[in-house]
Amino acid sequence: MAKLPKSILDLTGYFERLPGIGPKSAARISFYILNAPENFSKEFAESLAVLKERVKICKNCFGVSEEEVCEVCLDEKRDKGVIWVVEKAIDMMALENVGGIAGVYHVLGGLVNPLDHVGPEDLKIEELIERIKKGEVKEVVLATNSTMEGEATALYIKKEIKDLGLEIKISRLGSGLPIGADLEFADQATLSRSMEGRREI
Repeated sequence: MAKLPKSILDLTGYFERLPGIGPKSAARISFYILNAPENFSKEFAESLAVLKERVKICKNCFGVSEEEVCEVCLDEKRDKGVIWVVEKAIDMMALENVGGIAGVYHVLGGLVNPLDHVGPEDLKIEELIERIKKGEVKEVVLATNSTMEGEATALYIKKEIKDLGLEIKISRLGSGLPIGADLEFADQATLSRSMEGRREI
């Protein structure tokens, strides 16, 4: 039985490691790149190299940026008293695409998940608490996904904030996001309803 060239198999193997890409999709992408104009594959490879070289983690919110501090954190018009707490930088982008957020963000870098050996100490929760201790924050919106891990993380953060003894409103995204859904896959109308219907917890 004939085998595909090793270079195609190697590339397909890398695509299979990407989230949401199965073996068939990975093979289709590999063959698309193989048959695409040569300048496409060169530009594609260059963009990957530039991505890893230029993109940094914002030192304030832990989102992504090509600078030390992201555009959102540098925006003087933003209300620094409202922090939207999200799991990943891509969730931050999803909320930004909806528009209407006057506050700033805090990216946790994951969710509490004992099965995967991820505890609160593995996330940017302590950094969030330090931001809150500075005294500017009046509301924290826990915009983690409505999964078991997202709920557990939100409850843990709520307790940590309450233990500070400060007068801070703690809210959660409202109805609109189904249980088990990820922010990055929600449409703009659903996200907008969730943001408007956030509730205090």
